[in-house]
Amino acid sequence: MLDSKIFKTIVDSVPLISIDFFLKNDNKFLLGKRINRPAQGYFFSIGGRIFKNETINDAMIRIAKNELNIKLKSIPVFIGVFEHFYKDGIYENTSTHYVNLAYEVEVYERPDLPDEQHIDYKWFSVDELLKSKQVHKYTKDCFKD
Repeated sequence: MLDSKIFKTIVDSVPLISIDFFLKNDNKFLLGKRINRPAQGYFFSIGGRIFKNETINDAMIRIAKNELNIKLKSIPVFIGVFEHFYKDGIYENTSTHYVNLAYEVEVYERPDLPDEQHIDYKWFSVDELLKSKQVHKYTKDCFKD
């Protein structure tokens, strides 16, 4: 784990690379209501950042386990690369820039989800999430044509 002062300098200086998962079941996608900044209080995709010297595949396995409490059984479907720019980052007066790799993962039952990052979870159809004011615009971007 990085020292907070060093991580703040990194966040203030360079983009972070993250992986977000969209769990899919019966044409609905699972989103979590974020506890922390950025995007606090919004329903959002579930994921985390890639660590230095960690491969994308290793990061996917770690993030799926830690953030969703699932073991990936197949390679997730790549949705695309998205950029997220936040003024309300983890540190006061420090913006955050993410380069986000989004993936879809088909599941057949709801996993036992952790509650460290999200206060609530909800399944949304694409139409529902695009219309909802509770879903963050960066999440909606993954579903727009």
